[in-house]
Amino acid sequence: MLGSRRNIFLVGLMAVGKTTVGRCLAAELGMRFLDTDQVIEERAGADISWIFDVEGELGFRDREEHVVEDLTQLSGIVLATGGGVVLRPENRRNLASRGIVIYLDTSIDRLVQRTRHDKRRPLLRGGNREALERLARERAPLYEDVADYRFNADRRSAKALAREISAVLQKDEIVNG
Repeated sequence: MLGSRRNIFLVGLMAVGKTTVGRCLAAELGMRFLDTDQVIEERAGADISWIFDVEGELGFRDREEHVVEDLTQLSGIVLATGGGVVLRPENRRNLASRGIVIYLDTSIDRLVQRTRHDKRRPLLRGGNREALERLARERAPLYEDVADYRFNADRRSAKALAREISAVLQKDEIVNG
């Protein structure tokens, strides 16, 4: 169980492993796992690509802000967020004030490898490496600003990384083992 900051929020670029690590971390800690993108899709009745195509990025970010507002008020959750969640100040405030924020980071090479055949990521249309480098430049300072912890996701399984995160949070008495 967590102390006063009762939730764990995962931030980082797309394809870094927030959803996979989040599921493993939630299982490790006996907490409920949620994913903002999945909740957005459930509420919209459509996938993220469709939302981007029809409503544009602004429409998607509006939906995302509402979901973050709702989900961060829950208790005892591990929440995987979308890569652009930190773009809105209100999201950063909600994440920072309502839980422990963990920034998952990895190399651009690793992200290129993970996304090269993925057609579901609207922000990667028209160029993978360049888009990822640009997103990293724009977003890394925001991830760093909101994060309580930063973990490198290179060359580790999701389970191993979740165990490492759990161990650090237990050592720091943020979660009980």
